[in-house]
Amino acid sequence: MSITVGQAVPPLERTIRLTDMVAYAGATWDWHRLHYDPEYVAEKKLPGPIVDGQVFGALLVEQLQDWLGPKSFVHRLDFTFRNLVFAGETVRCEGTVTEAGYERIVCDLRVVVVGSAARTAVAPASATVLLGRADGPGAEAAR
Repeated sequence: MSITVGQAVPPLERTIRLTDMVAYAGATWDWHRLHYDPEYVAEKKLPGPIVDGQVFGALLVEQLQDWLGPKSFVHRLDFTFRNLVFAGETVRCEGTVTEAGYERIVCDLRVVVVGSAARTAVAPASATVLLGRADGPGAEAAR
């Protein structure tokens, strides 16, 4: 696969449902009621349960690994939250390659909420991805 600077990372789009959020809470042992309890969030005058922010990191890694395949390793991932995302909303992970080499690439990324309530959920975000092996030559260059 030939990867070039300026190349778009194929987007990943996902609707995050309450059942997904409960499963994620169980997997991460993060049982804050803001992430799964509609009655609790209604008391707080929020439109619905709030998607755990770490879900966006998982989606960005999934986006990159879906594109690059099983011999890609996200070495570094940084992201900043901009807006809340609620159960039932659809998000799209987008990105562009900013550095490209034989052993690693760097991408600028973001997550946007699509639909009538369009807004940026995560930006800026960036990832350094090693190509080949996790402990291969790209690992030293990524440090």
